[in-house]
Amino acid sequence: MPKLYPQIQKNVGSRIRELREKHNHTQESLAFKSGLDRTYINSVENGRRNISVQALEKIIGALDCTFKSFFSCDLFNSKGKQ
Repeated sequence: MPKLYPQIQKNVGSRIRELREKHNHTQESLAFKSGLDRTYINSVENGRRNISVQALEKIIGALDCTFKSFFSCDLFNSKGKQ
């Protein structure tokens, strides 16, 4: 039986992937810039890991983004959907 991951983990991972690709980063380059491991970035993007606020802050900073702009998208702003 496959393990189910909370939708918020999947949404955060999808948003990181979206912004990473928009900024032409590979997982490896984002990992280097954020000071995190590439395998960690991979598991977060795939919704398999519950990212800490501190790690999210590092990734958002590496993407030259803010928390506000990170969460200001349809993925997080559709009421009742998670």
